[in-house]
Amino acid sequence: MARVAGRFARVEPRRRARAFVLGLLADLPRKNCWTIAEHAGDASPAGMQHLLSRASWNADQVRDDIRAFVVDHLRDEEAVLVVDETGDLKKGTASVGVQRQYTGTAGRIENSQVAVYLVYSATAGHTAIDRRLYIPRSWTQDPDRCRAAGIPDDLRFATKPALATEMIAQALDADVPAAWVTGDEVYGGDPHLSAELERRQIGYVLAVSRKRPIATRAGVFRAGVLAHGLPKKAWQRLSAGDGAKGRRFYDWAQVDIDSPPDCPGHRWLLIRRNRRTGELAFYRCYSARLVPLATLVKVAGRRWTVEETFQAAKGLAGLDEHQVRRWTSWHRWTTLAMLAHAFLAVTAAIERAAPTAPGLAPLTCNEIRRLFAAFIVQPARDLAHRLRWSHWRRQHQARARTSHYHRQAAQQP
Repeated sequence: MARVAGRFARVEPRRRARAFVLGLLADLPRKNCWTIAEHAGDASPAGMQHLLSRASWNADQVRDDIRAFVVDHLRDEEAVLVVDETGDLKKGTASVGVQRQYTGTAGRIENSQVAVYLVYSATAGHTAIDRRLYIPRSWTQDPDRCRAAGIPDDLRFATKPALATEMIAQALDADVPAAWVTGDEVYGGDPHLSAELERRQIGYVLAVSRKRPIATRAGVFRAGVLAHGLPKKAWQRLSAGDGAKGRRFYDWAQVDIDSPPDCPGHRWLLIRRNRRTGELAFYRCYSARLVPLATLVKVAGRRWTVEETFQAAKGLAGLDEHQVRRWTSWHRWTTLAMLAHAFLAVTAAIERAAPTAPGLAPLTCNEIRRLFAAFIVQPARDLAHRLRWSHWRRQHQARARTSHYHRQAAQQP
């Protein structure tokens, strides 16, 4: 918290931000302003709601501090920047950026908010260092709706790959050490992202569709056609990294991509084949220098770290449990959740670097959060405090119930 304390001009929001992060790390069944305020010993959630909505502090400046904190502890010159989006299911139409759209969280089209994240994936560990809320075109074309949700007047529609490109450029401009970028087909299919990375001479391994046209010396073929035409000796069995149940072995093949004369660097199509099902996956790759197949495989395998980051940040730090509607509140909640998870990721990296007792697995983020909640986080547990909160909740619920019935009655013909 000392890394971000200077971003809060007054002592009250500084202390409340600390209490908020402690609440995110606490063992609460649900994490919202009500439960975090009760855990912190506040008389009502008004203070926590003020911190997220009206208090004077800049979430982007705190984001910059998180990024510096992560780099200080996880620094890796060969680190991989991983981009991906995740969705939070929502009800209603008032929450900023919400609409019916596809989200991988549900695996289908649902009413949801979607945000793009940038994860710093190093040998020592991984955590998110930036975020962008995706605002659909249906919102940007409705100024009144944007204004009601607190969206800045100068915000324009941007695709998810454009948001990812912006975050990557901002990280590299801040001298974040990284050699590679990876992402799924949403980002592999965008020419502007790959062009920006090639301009900066940053290597990438981006997933593409099997229908993607690939230019080779023999002509232009779809990626799937190239894969089926490869001889048996073109495939190599390599590990994409360590998983929970051992190394993740696949068959891999590499095809040279024909590069224009005025475009330096090396380009390949990387093909992954599941050894059990035969399922194929394709990646378009670039590197300013010649690298072996094993290096491209290693980068492709690091994409799983973004999924682990989402799972940990949501399960351990309440990333997806916000009940906020406006632009500023969403960014503040998300940034503080990123800070909580970055603390866990850095602590886990420090612990893994120390000798481990024989017969014990290294401490994980999950175990560190459990121990931290048990030994460090001290919630207010006296009976009077619990009874006051029970009275406050019931009073609030009664007012809300009465308001709903009055509104329903007024709408009756």
